[in-house]
Amino acid sequence: MANTPYPESYYAASANAVPPRPVLQDDVETDVCVIGAGYTGLSSALFLLENGFKVTVLEAAKVGFGASGRNGGQIVNSYSRDIDVIERSVGPKQAQLLGQMAFEGGRIIRERVAKYNIQCDLKDGGVFAAITAKQMGHLESQKRLWERFGHTQLELLDQKRIREVVACDQYIGGMLDMSGGHIHPLNLALGEAAAVESLGGTIYEQSPAVRIERGANPVVHTPQGKVRAKFIIVAGNAYLGNLVPELAAKSMPCGTQVITTEPLRDALAKALLPQDYCVEDCNYLLDYYRLTGDKRLVFGGGVVYGARDPANIEAIIRPKMLKAFPQLKDVKIDYAWTGNFLLTLSRLPQVGRLGDNIYYSQGCSGHGVTYTHLAGKVLAEALRGQAERFDAFADLPHYPFPGGQLLRTPFAALGAWYYGLRDKFGY
Repeated sequence: MANTPYPESYYAASANAVPPRPVLQDDVETDVCVIGAGYTGLSSALFLLENGFKVTVLEAAKVGFGASGRNGGQIVNSYSRDIDVIERSVGPKQAQLLGQMAFEGGRIIRERVAKYNIQCDLKDGGVFAAITAKQMGHLESQKRLWERFGHTQLELLDQKRIREVVACDQYIGGMLDMSGGHIHPLNLALGEAAAVESLGGTIYEQSPAVRIERGANPVVHTPQGKVRAKFIIVAGNAYLGNLVPELAAKSMPCGTQVITTEPLRDALAKALLPQDYCVEDCNYLLDYYRLTGDKRLVFGGGVVYGARDPANIEAIIRPKMLKAFPQLKDVKIDYAWTGNFLLTLSRLPQVGRLGDNIYYSQGCSGHGVTYTHLAGKVLAEALRGQAERFDAFADLPHYPFPGGQLLRTPFAALGAWYYGLRDKFGY
């Protein structure tokens, strides 16, 4: 039996200790079988357990192995396409409901951390940094938009003010969202998994779902066992493979790269990010960064369409870091890794149901930390018969990538090249 370890990331190296979890080697029965122990699956399992369901979670590798344990660790509100774009696509009624949910994921994370005493270095405050006047204008519009939906923890930053929160000369301004923030993402997932088990849920690791036998009582098969359930939740995202062929045509795995420095001197760390906020810029191909609990800089950016692993991650990301912080030119990089997220053509999540009893949510398109926690609640509501919020997501239109699976990667890369040029020349 294959044993898939975590990638060699800073998060895996600094993860909280957890007990070993079993491999499924038997036939079990449950109310809900959740496929995937990332944020979507764990959030779904927690909400279902809190509402009296019996839940079994199958994980192909280890808890948080995929994007949930590899991302930049930033709590960023809304979706990868904002509410005004959604409104133009689906109309005001559906957009109103989606807009009301756009800021819920971050609240769920904080509630989970508090309720289950999850140790994940949670810090408040996230900054959107503008490089051009056009980007600053967009942030001003975004603030008005978010406030329209009741989100008021926002402050526009002029050039002087943004210098007080990040020591980077590139930015002309920005917006501070105090309901944003950052976490150690793998430790958040591990804490949520422990919460699942504390409520009687079972998590099997190294137990990939290899086949779903559909029907009135669907069965999920693994290499050494099977789970018979009343409902299935498919939560594999970019690591699902071709388990559910219907979901593959309208999404594409993409890789993003992250590096982590050696621990910085206290004075240097304080100089870079005095309030310990996380930061992302406003480019289409954006850079994002933050400090860890032990004063390292985590810096990420770049997209590899089709999810190939670059040969030299540091060579891709270190120049971006030094452009933002030339004062780090002599600092050593201790960790470099890549992780996959799932992109949709609309850059909005795919949510739906196959038949009467197989539910899914995927395709966060780079905005997954908060959305996945909301998705778990929405999926749990649907299984309890409260489908209004589920339907608001399920009714979003989704289209296959041009050229099918063969050409989706070059088409997406071409689009990214175009928007990268727009970023470069300030359009």
